[in-house]
Amino acid sequence: MKLTKGGHAPVPTSLLTVVLSWQSDHEVDAHALLLSEAGRVRSDRDFVFFNAPRHVSQAVTLDPEPDPGSARLSVSLPRTESEVARIVVTGSVTGSFTEVPGLILTVFDHNRPVAWYEIGDAEPVRAMMFGEFYRRDGEWRFRAIGQGWAGGLAGIVTEFGVRVDDSGAGEGDRPGSAAAASAPARSTGRGFSIEREVPPPAPILPPNPERADWHPNPEGTGLRWWDGQTWTAATRAALPTDARHCSRCGRARRWRVFGGPALCRECADEIETYLSGWRGRAERVLRAGGPRGDDWDGLWTALRYQRIDAAAGFGTLQPMAHDHVERLVAFAFADGTIEQSEMDDFDAAITALALQGPLIEDLRRRMGRGRMLTRLRGGELPMLAATGLHLDPAEQLHLNVPAIHIRQLARGPKLTEGRLICSNKKLRFTGPDTGTEMPWARVVSVTTTSGRVAVSATSARGGAVFEVADPDHVAATMEGALRVAKRLALSPGRRDTRSISQEIKAQVWQRDGGKCIECGDSHYLEFDHIIPLSRGGATSAANLQILCRACNRTKGANI
Repeated sequence: MKLTKGGHAPVPTSLLTVVLSWQSDHEVDAHALLLSEAGRVRSDRDFVFFNAPRHVSQAVTLDPEPDPGSARLSVSLPRTESEVARIVVTGSVTGSFTEVPGLILTVFDHNRPVAWYEIGDAEPVRAMMFGEFYRRDGEWRFRAIGQGWAGGLAGIVTEFGVRVDDSGAGEGDRPGSAAAASAPARSTGRGFSIEREVPPPAPILPPNPERADWHPNPEGTGLRWWDGQTWTAATRAALPTDARHCSRCGRARRWRVFGGPALCRECADEIETYLSGWRGRAERVLRAGGPRGDDWDGLWTALRYQRIDAAAGFGTLQPMAHDHVERLVAFAFADGTIEQSEMDDFDAAITALALQGPLIEDLRRRMGRGRMLTRLRGGELPMLAATGLHLDPAEQLHLNVPAIHIRQLARGPKLTEGRLICSNKKLRFTGPDTGTEMPWARVVSVTTTSGRVAVSATSARGGAVFEVADPDHVAATMEGALRVAKRLALSPGRRDTRSISQEIKAQVWQRDGGKCIECGDSHYLEFDHIIPLSRGGATSAANLQILCRACNRTKGANI
């Protein structure tokens, strides 16, 4: 699109090329200024010219070696920062623009011209604003201006906020001249120099600047404390690294019975005294919010400041750390469901407390199994291959396990071995000479009683009882299938009626001392309803107690 002075046209938001061409032997220098909404540069770095040919954002680049009789700028509109509202294209010449014939500015999108402007009425000036790119309604446009500046290039860039020092160079100075070389903090142009801000030297940061610790002093010898944001005035002398001296204070080490080096006696006493008080702080933090947050990080920062190894802190925390994790697990199992957030809290606590060993692995397996059963009860059921089974159309198999069907007859219980099959449509039991099936519409509930799975139904026989190898897993699968069939699957974040509030859990835990009230064991603890829910017991602190798993299984549904 051909433009006249004052005309404007839309341009594509892409990488554009601005070419200024003329028909003489004169040298015309092209420049660009990136302006904010206020119409001024944000800093001198927003001025692109022959001594600073590339903007830091790569939005504007000046070609340092254009073809004769031309000047070229690359303008990348996608890279232009959001604070930039206009990109002004300017130029300067030694002499006057009236001496430069055939001056044309063309904007190319790749090799296709999208706008051009013949500057035929140039004024007798040394600098000129040719045009500008500007934003409007989220799009870019180009405006042809053709306005001259009598004050030369220094006058035009000063108008837009660039700082200029006229004493730096002569009228004919070019880059690389003596005037330019004498001022290393400036970018010297024709007849002026631009004062560039010399940024202060970057502060020396430690390897992990977010962690408060002792590091080599960047301004001297020894060690200096970095508080996570800045260097403090606290310093320590550099210590010997050989095995004969204490790594904490530098004094001669004492030796253990088997010849291994140990801390000096003074440091050992100091550490023991400090950890005795630190242990109390750690216990309060664990009770208040667990091993997370600023208070928890502050505990370990204090140890590093005292130059106490983290292993000593973890060793001090071992008993209370195990109690904390046991408490997490007991609280998670209080309502019979393990949510993913509870699983994540458990894993995070294990990592933060550096716990390991058989007891921890036992708790990890228990949490994993609890999470698996919760997902089954919620309707996340496996899809099994129906090999050798004849299922109805659209029927999906979820469970196929060996089972014993227990029926109470007048002469005593009758045990029938077979397979228990659970699908999305119904529940089946197949034996050598018998078989029964029960649609989910007739099933009322699925529970575990004395290690057996009991199914309550509305049929004349009233349900069935099955003995299986893993009753909890079988019951969870059947309960999930029942909920899906009856559209009772729990939505995310919803809890069932067995849910116990955190306040009640904490009250019962503190009252019972975090131990089984029957045998005093502190591992594998569970919350037990004294009067079971099935018998009308309430979910209250008075009706809850702490039992280990063995004592809870022994009690069962008894009062």
